[in-house]
Amino acid sequence: MSVWLLENWWALWLTLFLLFAVVEMLTLDLFFIMLGGGALAGLVADFAGADLWLQIIAFCVVSLLMIGFVRPVALKHLHKGPADQRSNIERLIGESALVMEAVSETGGLVKIGGDVWSARSESGVLAPGQQAVVSAIDGATAIVAPQPESAIQ
Repeated sequence: MSVWLLENWWALWLTLFLLFAVVEMLTLDLFFIMLGGGALAGLVADFAGADLWLQIIAFCVVSLLMIGFVRPVALKHLHKGPADQRSNIERLIGESALVMEAVSETGGLVKIGGDVWSARSESGVLAPGQQAVVSAIDGATAIVAPQPESAIQ
């Protein structure tokens, strides 16, 4: 068995790629799939007839390049999306809020889309009945700013 493995490094590279792919499916952080790309480079190098040391160099170089250059771009595109695809808290940012109880820099209450939230003002005090815009979410507290006059209809 070990003699066969020494003559068929492609099987090790393929197994390594599949292992990295499975671990990536469990972690979903786009790190192990980059290592899997390096394993595929080692596989290609083996099929091209390269020595083992060159296969390992190909694995290392491709893995490092993918982690350094491909992963950041992929993460950026993964986390960016249209407003209608935003989820959870991200969806509230930019929404209109109705001030239910005076909101100051220390606290208050606003209604956002039918739900009442504790809130803090970015600056100044917002009076009850005033319209505001959610600028951020800090834990379970909405950070609001007065709605610009041109946006009030």
